[in-house]
Amino acid sequence: MNLSLPAGVDGTTLALLLPVIAVQLALMGLAAADLLREERRVRGGSKPAWALVIVFVNLIGPVLYLLVGRVESSPADDVPPRGMPGWGSPHDPKPAPAATPVDVEPATAGGDVAIPAPSQRPPLPESPPAIVVDTLVRRYPGGVMALDGLSLQVPAGSVFGLLGPNGAGKTTCLRLLAGLTRPSSGRAVVGGFDPAIAPLAVRSHLGYLEQDPRAYTWMTGREQLRLVGRLHGLEGQPLERAIAEAIDRVSLRDAADRRTGTYSGGMRQRLGIAGALVHRPPIIILDEPVSALDPEGRRDVLGLIASLRGETTVLFSSHVLGDVERICDRVAILDRGRLVVEGALDELLDRYAGPVWRVEAEPGDGVALERLVERLRVFSWVTAASVEHGILTVAVSDHARAARELLPAIITAGVAVVAVARDRPTLEDVFLRLTGEAGTTGAAA
Repeated sequence: MNLSLPAGVDGTTLALLLPVIAVQLALMGLAAADLLREERRVRGGSKPAWALVIVFVNLIGPVLYLLVGRVESSPADDVPPRGMPGWGSPHDPKPAPAATPVDVEPATAGGDVAIPAPSQRPPLPESPPAIVVDTLVRRYPGGVMALDGLSLQVPAGSVFGLLGPNGAGKTTCLRLLAGLTRPSSGRAVVGGFDPAIAPLAVRSHLGYLEQDPRAYTWMTGREQLRLVGRLHGLEGQPLERAIAEAIDRVSLRDAADRRTGTYSGGMRQRLGIAGALVHRPPIIILDEPVSALDPEGRRDVLGLIASLRGETTVLFSSHVLGDVERICDRVAILDRGRLVVEGALDELLDRYAGPVWRVEAEPGDGVALERLVERLRVFSWVTAASVEHGILTVAVSDHARAARELLPAIITAGVAVVAVARDRPTLEDVFLRLTGEAGTTGAAA
């Protein structure tokens, strides 16, 4: 058994209080004895006096307890301590239970989990995919179906491209994976966590860049990255090193200490990418990361994304098919919220890219070119036809018929051509063939 003093009562204070208490006890004892004698003389009874003594004992007991201390169980005791509330009483609030790991597999309860410090984050498994999408459905008010049973997997360490026409559901998919919105049904797993159940845990493993990144215009670029790093648990020298590395990777060293209100659109895009990289996440999601960049900036950012292969899992959306073809390992094509096709880039080119013809028209001959597109779409050997920047691309299923009938069709449409040639199939050809078969889209992006 251990004797402990109440908080604020040390040995010196107790030594001063004990004589005072002893005197008070003696005076109260004399008063009780005198009352007892008087009671016996008057009535010959002692019950009221003894009642007074009992009251005295019951009052002085708690006083002595508070002034002298309390008795606690020793470590070997099994009986919990008892006493006044706040002093080990059974009426005290129960202590919070120890934290236990959160299992996100049963998707039955909402709420966030605490963000672990960067040094405490468990590494992602090597074999399972970094991102799993399982029959995701997202329906907006008014019946607009943005995602309709989407399922796909993003391998760990890969650079994965998400393609689709406007309104195919790309941005909705990325926002769901980042935990910024919730699915109508289905689920996803990002870095081992379900973003609908544990969005904070997902964000601790994730770097995310929206299509139109915002900046705090009164901050410098370095200050904004410092804020982002601190939100992810970085401090001190590790934070400053991470900021310097992110700034160098996106080539913003000369503008890092300028206010972001002076940045161009491309510079804000670079700063957004640096913010997605500053805490060195194992997964990065980028929505149109090069849309606002000039050709040089586009080349640099694409090179940066390609350099992350094997080190970080990168999932990004783009409408520039040539960019995706340059750096991606795998590609998924969406149309009207559904997965049209997904696979390794080389496999898709071999499987879906048939013969392709390019027709370059004279500048200013766009009307005739559009007339030619409408005429070609009625031919059975044409699988897709589109015009971009004055160049007509025609995907065909029968090369021999195309070689015989394409030129007469061009002449009939009255197109003044610069060149007509058969070209090597590209990802754009796969995209046009697959989305052309599916038709146009009207869903939300």
